[in-house]
Parts: sequence; structure tokens; C-alpha cells
Amino acid sequence: MKALCAAFAATTAICAATAANATDLEVTHWWTSGGEAAAVAEFAKAFDATGNKWVDGAIAGSGGTARPVMISRITGGDPMGATQFNHGRQAEELVEAGLMRDLSDIAEAENWREVIRPTSLLDSCTLDGKIYCVPVNIHSQQWLWLNNSVFEDNGLEIPSNWDEFVAAAPKLEEAGITPLAMGQQPWQTTLAFQVLLVALAGPETYTKIFGDKDAELAAGPEMAKVFQAAATARDMAKDSNVQNWNDATNMVITGKAAGQIMGDWAQGEFQVANQVAGEDYTCLPGLGVNEVIQTGGDAFYFPKVDDPAITEAQGELAKVMMSPEAQVAFNLKKGSLPVRGDVDLEAANDCMRKGLAILDKGNIIQAPDQLMSADSLVQVNDLFVEFFNSPSMSAEDAQEQFAAIVGSAD
Repeated sequence: MKALCAAFAATTAICAATAANATDLEVTHWWTSGGEAAAVAEFAKAFDATGNKWVDGAIAGSGGTARPVMISRITGGDPMGATQFNHGRQAEELVEAGLMRDLSDIAEAENWREVIRPTSLLDSCTLDGKIYCVPVNIHSQQWLWLNNSVFEDNGLEIPSNWDEFVAAAPKLEEAGITPLAMGQQPWQTTLAFQVLLVALAGPETYTKIFGDKDAELAAGPEMAKVFQAAATARDMAKDSNVQNWNDATNMVITGKAAGQIMGDWAQGEFQVANQVAGEDYTCLPGLGVNEVIQTGGDAFYFPKVDDPAITEAQGELAKVMMSPEAQVAFNLKKGSLPVRGDVDLEAANDCMRKGLAILDKGNIIQAPDQLMSADSLVQVNDLFVEFFNSPSMSAEDAQEQFAAIVGSAD
């Protein structure tokens, strides 16, 4: 921590005011797909309307690619004005090192505690009673996305759950269609496993393993079924030769693949392609088995800087991101749910309404980033990259290694 603080001592101002009361603010994030770019443009437009200027600092690739760059800049004395992280513990060391701005005064003045739901989202931004980030959405990874016409054109009923989807796979393969689209980025294979875990073993099992680090449960017979299902998913995705998640989503949109296990951010890609939820595609929360919403998502942190103009602009952006208007505009484009519980979502489509209904019932779980440290999650990611890329690795071997990781996780 001392090294981090020492590095920050060399920080210099990062942006200059373009005019009186107008400040350029560099905002780094990893939203670069079509749907993501359309969503982030809503934040930029709302911030520019304050008289300041959003300077887009998009970093191509996933969060795993972008986060090391962001952290290096902050600890190296070249901080941006604001930066994206996921809800949870990813920025914990930066906050502990005193490198992130305390937003508690803004949160109190804007009544965040009263309007954000569930309140666990704000808790994930809180350390030692102080609030350090702005949660901007609720992203759940617990979804199966299906191309309706792929099933209809092949004389198959559109699946309503995971088992029906698996049963349709042989006929789809005969027709030259990849049953399950899956990119090769590490987090995607882990995501698929986690979704299968919650759907087939249940939310309580998931929370005990990732939250309580229950290694005995991770090695037990209930989880053996999940690993067998993961092996089935691996086989269904064997012809999915793409890297990025949005390329896998595009396989579904174009009918090259029948379905994809992916978070609700995939919906942004369907919207950009002018696909209509409930007509052109079907979304199954919890794989149609255990319908839950994971309270993960994105949040923005604001590195401390010495420039008063930047500090003021940071405060403006924090308020804008939490405003009802920006919350609706951004999340309708992103495919995620707003963090405010008091906004009008009359324009919500079929899939967003499913998510809101589940949220209203209180069927929620925390995201892995909220339950397990970043270092431990990297080990989990590495294991499932190896598993999904190595047909020779058995489900039993993968489960044994997973249980060991869980047992030593923090």
C-alpha cells in the first residue's frame, strides 16, 4: 500500500478546462461492442449537457484486459477522471491506498441510499462506511439467449429450459448449426459454468461455494452434476470458433448458432441488429430452471486529483450517472436494469420486464466479484479456460481442481 501511495504522490493534473466552467474529463471503460457503444453514448450526451466534455477512453477487449491498464495508470500517477470497474472488490486495494475519491457527500445529498435497489449495490461501493463509487446498472449473467427462427426452421419447439435446449442439440448439429455459441475469453467460460451452477444446483449452493468458500460442497455429488452439464456445454460449443463475447452473440443473431449463455448485456447487440425480444429471440433467465437476478454490474470510480476543476467535473458526472433520465436512457440501450427503483420503464422490452419481475420478487444473488477476491477468480477463470479448451480433461478432474481453488480462496 505504501508503494501505491508513493506512486500517487507524483500525480499531476490530467485535463485542462476548455472554457470557463467547462472541463474535459477522461472516462475509461471497456464498452466497445455495438450495443455497449450506443449505451455509453447516452452517458456522454448527458454529461456534455452540463457544459463539460466527456473524453472517451474506451479500451478494447474485456474487463480483464482493461483493468490492469486502468490500475497501472492510477498507481503510476496518470489517473483518468473516472473509470469503470465491476461491482465488488476489484478496486478495493486502490480505495485502501487512498487513491479513490470519497463520494459520500454526493451520495447523501442525492439520497442514493433511498433510491438504489437492492441496497447491496451501494454496499459494494462502501468501505469503512464511506462510498467510493457510482453503481450504474444491474447486470445479471444468468441468461440463455435463443434464435427463434433456428428452432422453427428445423421443426423444433423453442426450448423453455436447459434440458430442452440440450435435447435439441443433435438435430441442430445435423443441420450444420452450432448449438451453443461461446467465445474464448477466460471470463466467458467461467460465466457459463457459474450460470449452470446456479441453474442446476441452486442459488444457495452457489452462494455457499463462492461466498462461504465451502470446498466440501464444491467437491460433492451435487456439484458433480454441474460439472457433467459443463462437459455437455463444452461439447455443444466445440464448433464455436470465436474469441469475443459479442462475436458469439452475433452467431446467434445470424443463425449460425442456436443459443448463448451470456449476461443481459447481450441484449444490446440484439437491439442494434433490430431484433425484437419475444419475437426474433427468446431469453431464459436462470436457463429456465432457477430464475434469479445476479446483482452484479458496472460502477464508476473517481481517482483523486489535485485539479479543482476536474474534481468538480467528477461530481457532476457522478450525479448525471445516477439521474433518472440517464439511468433509463443508458440501461435501455445496454440491456441491463437500472439501479434506481423509482424510474419509469414503460419502454422496457420483454426480456427487461422478465428481469424486473424477478428483481421485484427479491430473487437475487450476488455476483462473483462481490463474493470472491480478484486473485481467486483469476484461478477459477484459468481452470475453466483449460477445461473448455481441453476435451481430454474430465469433469471429475476439473471438479477436483475447482474444489481445491475454493478451499484456498479469499
